[in-house]
Amino acid sequence: MKLLISACLLGVCCRYDGASKQYKQVQELMNRHTLIPVCPEQLGGLATPRAPAERQGEFVMTNTGVDVTEAYRRGAEETLRICRLFGCDAAVLKERSPSCGNGEIYDGTFSGTLTAGDGVTAELLRQHGIQVFGESALHAILEE
Repeated sequence: MKLLISACLLGVCCRYDGASKQYKQVQELMNRHTLIPVCPEQLGGLATPRAPAERQGEFVMTNTGVDVTEAYRRGAEETLRICRLFGCDAAVLKERSPSCGNGEIYDGTFSGTLTAGDGVTAELLRQHGIQVFGESALHAILEE
């Protein structure tokens, strides 16, 4: 199976803070499936490191009040294009991210509070019929 995957889960230092969030089970996933790494925020033109951002309704704002919605939308569109180009069957995306969050994201107050919702990229992929998983659901993919 071909899977789109958040590059930070593979150990690429592309997160807003310049770090990665390498996830142990990704190695096993890589042994069984073809992984296509993406960082929607970088694909949208944002630098690494960058100011933390959270969704506030339809907008994505940094903690300094800068509207970065358009960059997040561009990155989501590029991610969808890559997904289609490589014929990916599903996506494994970084949980809680304003781009990649799957079912639960930060609430936009920069207080660490979580709320129901999807990141911009996860939302767009779902709208186009792509199944989206967070890293905590890797066990389900590995059991298939």
